[in-house]
Amino acid sequence: MNEKINIVVGFDQRESIAYHTFTQSIIEKASLPVSFIPLAINTLKDYKETHTDKSNDFVYSRFLTPYLNNFKGWSIFADGDMICQTDIKELWALRDESKALLVVKHDYQTKAHQKYLNNTNENYPRKNWSSVILWNCAHPKHSILTPKFIANQTGKYLHRFSWLDDSDIGELPPEWNWLAIEYPENKNAKLIHYTLGTPCFKDYRDTEMSDAWHQTQKRVIQGFD
Repeated sequence: MNEKINIVVGFDQRESIAYHTFTQSIIEKASLPVSFIPLAINTLKDYKETHTDKSNDFVYSRFLTPYLNNFKGWSIFADGDMICQTDIKELWALRDESKALLVVKHDYQTKAHQKYLNNTNENYPRKNWSSVILWNCAHPKHSILTPKFIANQTGKYLHRFSWLDDSDIGELPPEWNWLAIEYPENKNAKLIHYTLGTPCFKDYRDTEMSDAWHQTQKRVIQGFD
């Protein structure tokens, strides 16, 4: 069977255009077939969202990725508020069987205390590590990540990957989760992450590195010239 890249993408109806724009940016540059699972809460029949401290609909459901892949193979999870500027095969090639997952290990203090839709933007350990995850879904330590288990865990436990040892967590280059506005502009970023607000929101329409998002979104709506 030909190789296929499995990608789980955060989806929130309030910014659904972000999902479609991000997936467009992946498809138009990919050199391998890609299979998307949108984390739309209405489709997750086995999962009941009980958390009350969520800023979007996929804050916790992202940890279902191994479950959604039947605890087999590999998968990429990414927030929907991103743009891919290169072949996603390059990220797929960074898989490491010795690791349970790989992430960009951000170490920063946020510049903004508020983000899109008036959500509070707090500093906390391992902030944004879980916004791009290269998952080894078959790793035995992920077997506890069932819908019921995730529904009953705190954000602190999940977003810090507390079911793993530090040695289980591999590191991705920062270009694979480049935080627009928070980090300096970087034309070489492979995944631009609009973590404070996708340019679909008026307050973030003309922020740093937003051009790449608008150019891709235009192709979603109008196609190529």
